[in-house]
Amino acid sequence: MRKPLPILIILFLSITNIFSQNKEKEWMLGPFERQANARPILQKDDHSNFTDPITNKTVHWESMATFNPAAIVKNDSIFVLYRAEEKLGEKEIGGHRSRIGMASSSNGLSYSKWPEPVFYPKNDGQKIHEWPGGIEDPRIVESEDGIYVLTYTQWNRKVPKLAVATSKDLVNWKKHGPVFQNYKKGVYHEKETKSGAIVTELKNGKLVAAKINGKYWMYYGVPHIWLATSSNLIDWEPVETYEGKLAPVLSPRPGYFDSWLVEAGPPPLLTEKGIVVLYNAGNSQNIGVKELGNRIYTGGQALFDPNEPWKLLDRTHKPFIKPELPFEKSGQYKDGTTFLEGLVLHHGTWYLYYGTADSMVGVVTAKQ
Repeated sequence: MRKPLPILIILFLSITNIFSQNKEKEWMLGPFERQANARPILQKDDHSNFTDPITNKTVHWESMATFNPAAIVKNDSIFVLYRAEEKLGEKEIGGHRSRIGMASSSNGLSYSKWPEPVFYPKNDGQKIHEWPGGIEDPRIVESEDGIYVLTYTQWNRKVPKLAVATSKDLVNWKKHGPVFQNYKKGVYHEKETKSGAIVTELKNGKLVAAKINGKYWMYYGVPHIWLATSSNLIDWEPVETYEGKLAPVLSPRPGYFDSWLVEAGPPPLLTEKGIVVLYNAGNSQNIGVKELGNRIYTGGQALFDPNEPWKLLDRTHKPFIKPELPFEKSGQYKDGTTFLEGLVLHHGTWYLYYGTADSMVGVVTAKQ
């Protein structure tokens, strides 16, 4: 007769199941794992303050939430650029004010916040797009010549716009404005755009913006994912059909975890197998996965042709990460999110950063 497993082994297996993610397909990144004592790495602070240059008032700039992080490696340390919300009364999601804060880590385990935001609305040429809602949801890449390129959402509480900024040091930023403002006399300028993820590749152990067929490529948008190209990482042209309409390259699927929406995650990675795109997926319970619930954000992965970035080769049938822990399912977005935005390679380990329930920042890791 087969003996039952000792209780400690059962407990260990249960913990492993909770904190590990499965690798469904061989081309995927991962599998990513949570630490056994997983906690948010960044949380709100009711006391941190700085003088806002528009109002000239001292504000508690991260009093509502800290979430949706980008990440980059510089001087052998990880720098996490996160969305910080200033609480403005009892307003709903989208009604507070966002700026970008910074935290750094030399070991990927402990993170030190900078005292003031590093990127925020000012009395400049972009104020019309960034005020009063602020600056949201960054993604960041480095060019081969060492320039940091930040894509982010400008939110004036009218139309969200995908914009770009550049920096040589992660501190001093030059804003270049909405990415499609100059394309076809601004045909997309007043349309909703967000979530710009520029394709990267691994060179000498470092992630840098990749050129394919002489161009840079960016996956962007929601509820579908679209594609754009650029020669300089600043001015972008959407990929269109011959009719001059946007051509979605990844769309929601009834019957799956991504039945409600798909949204570009961290900068995709060009590999030998193809372009691996990590994306955020929203579930519509009535036509999706019932046990996931409604509006839950999970993570999927898709593989695109390395020479034809619009050509989908494969995608996951199940989420590789989903809200499981209490801090991933509690906050101002109570349905739960593991909203992916930052990916770096540091000392042979992948670090994947995500926002939890629009409230905190979490991280999972995988060996290279």
